[in-house]
Amino acid sequence: MSSKTFPSLKIESQLLADGARYVIGIDEVGRGALAGPVAVGVALIDSQSPEFAAGNWPSSLADSKIMTAKSRDVTAPLTAEWVAAWQVGYASAAEIDSHGIVAALVLAATRAIEMLLQEFEGTTSLVSDGTVILLDGSHNWLEGHTGAFAVHHQPKADRDCVSVSAAALLAKVSRDALMVELAARHPAYGFEAHKGYGAASHLAAIREHGPSPEHRVTWLSRILPGDGELDF
Repeated sequence: MSSKTFPSLKIESQLLADGARYVIGIDEVGRGALAGPVAVGVALIDSQSPEFAAGNWPSSLADSKIMTAKSRDVTAPLTAEWVAAWQVGYASAAEIDSHGIVAALVLAATRAIEMLLQEFEGTTSLVSDGTVILLDGSHNWLEGHTGAFAVHHQPKADRDCVSVSAAALLAKVSRDALMVELAARHPAYGFEAHKGYGAASHLAAIREHGPSPEHRVTWLSRILPGDGELDF
């Protein structure tokens, strides 16, 4: 495994130099899973906060995909305390089946942003004080769904940008906890181990028991073609 690259506030500082007070880092988790919801995390950074001025975000914060489960569990509460606010929005397996994954990602993201706005209602205005959304990726997959907020997209932002690394980590830990809860309701599939992804044990359980209500059925018909015994 390659050595870790730790994020910085370089990109956020460049965006804030244009006059905005806030940056909302956004990233998704669970896009490639076969079961469970897709999650989108949003993490708000306030350039006027003491935490931003000090720059002392958790030193263990990194791309959540290369962090160990133990490191994620330790770092997540520290990250939640460091950011000004955060939320995680979800879109269910049924919504993914009905609308497709891209539309489901937009649903989850807009839900998270709406919860963030509700949290700040009556205390400050994320609109009037200026807010930039920082997305991980090579294109603006939220185009047309961010209201008055400007959007900047950045490849590898989950690796390089503190706000996006924070959003991804908090979404990952939150979704993993939800998959453990779903495992208790549907114990045959082992969600607590693979979190809904396509592990061999998961595929074997689907073949044996058929899909649960938490499975993305339209995905299973592509992943497991010819499995006539599955009740799609």
